[in-house]
Amino acid sequence: MLSAAANILLVPPVNLAVLAVAGLLLARRRPRAGLWLSLLSGLVLLALALPIVPNLLLTALENGLAPIGAAPPQAIVILGGDAASDGPAPAQTTVGALTLERLRGGAALARAENLPILVTGGVVDAAGAPIAVLMARSLAADFATPARWVEPDAATTWDNATLSAAMLRRDGITSIVLVTHAWHMRRALIAFRGVGLSVLPAPLLAEHAPRLTAGAFVPRIGAWLRSYFALHEWIGGAWYAAWAWALPRPRPSSG
Repeated sequence: MLSAAANILLVPPVNLAVLAVAGLLLARRRPRAGLWLSLLSGLVLLALALPIVPNLLLTALENGLAPIGAAPPQAIVILGGDAASDGPAPAQTTVGALTLERLRGGAALARAENLPILVTGGVVDAAGAPIAVLMARSLAADFATPARWVEPDAATTWDNATLSAAMLRRDGITSIVLVTHAWHMRRALIAFRGVGLSVLPAPLLAEHAPRLTAGAFVPRIGAWLRSYFALHEWIGGAWYAAWAWALPRPRPSSG
């Protein structure tokens, strides 16, 4: 499993900045190759800073998420995301902004559909509790909606799927509503369907269709973060799809 730091270095745009510097160093011995490497890396880095680029990447990522023959759901699964420090040290760790958005969407859905909730996610901050434990606390305290199941060991989205499926099957549950951000949903669906669950997606905060305004072509720092999320999901989704194809599909439980 790759660390968060390794992910950041392997996925654009950070690795493009590293390549640009490497090209300048290479230019001392091979001027033409080094300058071309720096120039191409810089141009792609600039492109990823244009809001239109992550907008297009995210929109394409979020298309085609309609349910495929999903059975009536028996539970709601909310995927953990980030954590945050609740004030100055020695403060307690709490759920981060992304996780809070997922909890808000999942809690509203649970109340509307009268379905039990499973929260899943392991430790994301070495000094804090597993994110699933923090999520359960927030659901109870902030949304007056308890979680029935807490899965505290998952380190990846594939772990979320595998460990949650095992926990749910013990209670005879094989069909779920899956709650996560729209940009993360494609990879999450591959994982949860790959472990044999029937999944109805409930994507949050979907990207709007691109608008060809002047501002869409003005570089912004925030566009790099959105480009990172998009490219991380495209690369991760391709890896998960290959992994799911290579593995035998689990048999649905008889319960």
